[in-house]
Amino acid sequence: MSLERIDSVDPSDTYDYIICGGGTSGCVIAGRLAEDLNVKVLVLEAGPDNADLENVHMAGGWSKNFDSETDWNLVTEPMKTIDDRQVKVSRGRFLGGSSGVNGTLCIRGTKQDYDDWGLDEWTGDKMFAYMKKAETFHEKDWHKANMSVHGTSGPLHMEPHDLAPISERVKESMVDLGLPYHPDMFSTGETPHGCGDVPRTVHQGIRTTAADFITKDYKRENISIKTEVTVDRVVFSQDAGELTACGVATISKDGRKVEYQARKEVIVAGGAYCSPPILMRSGLGPKEHLEKHGIKCLVDLPGVGGNLMDHVLCFIFYEVSEPNLTNDYLAYHDNALASTYALYQEKKTGILSTFPFGIFGYARLDERLKDSELWQNAKREPGRDPMGLAPSQPNIEFWNTELYGGPKQYTDFPVDHKHVFSLCALLFNQHSRGSVTLKSKDPLENPVVDHNYLSDPLDMLVLSEGCRFANEIVMKGKGTRNVVKGSWPADLTHHENKTREDWEEHVRKHATTCYHASGTCAMGKPDDRNAVLDARLRVRGVRNLRVADVSSVPQVNNGHTQMVAYGIGEGAAEMIKEDAQRLLPKLVHQVAKLAV
Repeated sequence: MSLERIDSVDPSDTYDYIICGGGTSGCVIAGRLAEDLNVKVLVLEAGPDNADLENVHMAGGWSKNFDSETDWNLVTEPMKTIDDRQVKVSRGRFLGGSSGVNGTLCIRGTKQDYDDWGLDEWTGDKMFAYMKKAETFHEKDWHKANMSVHGTSGPLHMEPHDLAPISERVKESMVDLGLPYHPDMFSTGETPHGCGDVPRTVHQGIRTTAADFITKDYKRENISIKTEVTVDRVVFSQDAGELTACGVATISKDGRKVEYQARKEVIVAGGAYCSPPILMRSGLGPKEHLEKHGIKCLVDLPGVGGNLMDHVLCFIFYEVSEPNLTNDYLAYHDNALASTYALYQEKKTGILSTFPFGIFGYARLDERLKDSELWQNAKREPGRDPMGLAPSQPNIEFWNTELYGGPKQYTDFPVDHKHVFSLCALLFNQHSRGSVTLKSKDPLENPVVDHNYLSDPLDMLVLSEGCRFANEIVMKGKGTRNVVKGSWPADLTHHENKTREDWEEHVRKHATTCYHASGTCAMGKPDDRNAVLDARLRVRGVRNLRVADVSSVPQVNNGHTQMVAYGIGEGAAEMIKEDAQRLLPKLVHQVAKLAV
């Protein structure tokens, strides 16, 4: 579908700032810019409002948002290195975006992760400060939080998660296998080898989403929110050879095509999968690819859609012999879900009030991999391992589920009153890179996503060793070794006898996404040909256009990306305000000159 015909260009549809995407970063930016009541902000979101979406606010209902109009329904291309499987990479398609469907986890990574970007505007200290600014942390008596690293006045409300009995057992096993307990390690970012508690974006049984930055207590008259409106492309003016973003062309759910005008800036915040297509449809991207789809290339930016990263993970499932160690009896047994739902409706408590992940851990694998020829012979920089990580950064993350809950293909377990949990291993600092490209120039057609998972042999080596270590935690750790009855599915039987090669086979069959897509419109230094943005998130070769979401990160953090998205939003808003202040004297001078 072409947007060459425009049904409306209304002068009243003129704003200072237009935010293309009402997801995590976009809502933060809109809310912060609107703190200046003299500016007029427009948020354009392709999906519906989230106000009446119960399974957004009830964290335990997260998966019910998938496979419908509230999901972008993206599916990868088949990937040879994981047995030609395709992976569903669901993303939230409603106001608040994936902040309303994610695992609620607030895992910042380490400060070194952001220092490694090599950009003065985005150091570890600055990113941690941005993430802190977004949050209000609510303490619990049992949890030893380091309040010096937590915020107390942001719209994002979070609290620690009360562990199920199986998580206490897994925690005991992690400590037994050499991962000491540091309660707030995922907020301080100071521990690359240990276990701890993860704050969740849930408070008093209600999930906090990024939409809360522009709704509820933060609703302001100078913010306009238009839902069910898809952004096709950025509209430009050209003056003395300079390309300037001055608006966007859109299509609404009913097919109406409207242009909205921007006096100051257009900010693209569609995320790693949706921001590149907006740029490409606007004529900004790899010239050959754009011309293939009949799009005139205005600025040749080869990096648009490249550098796609994710955190690949793998679940390992275990059946336990003792009843009610896991929470399966509250969800899957008999009619338990009905009473669990009634409890949530009445008191906003129970397993539906939170996300069913338990204790988390980080691990360095240097010692475990020292016998690997591939590891020994791999290139490495001074002070770094072959994955490019410093000793202060983890190679792998672990966490357990508190009931059955994993890849959707495992739909027949548990049955017959069984009790099950999984331990998951997640790979950091992957070397493999994928891409996001256009399938067509139709704004209503999803892009082509190729994650290219585990194509680098080092990625496979580290993730498979992570799975091997995870299994040792469960099978040998004193908290779990006496309660594991068996494993599931059948090909995972006799975990304790598996070699590293066996675990590689398991990874090929079961590796999947952690929904942390990043990097497809990356920032970079002036001499980086593939950088799409400068360090202030400005698109190269264009005035008044930025991309501000996780697509902008040059390297995905060694944590989870929710807090990165909030941090990018906070940082972007500050930079936009600063740049507007710098321009103010120039504008005053121009107005005075015209008056004369």
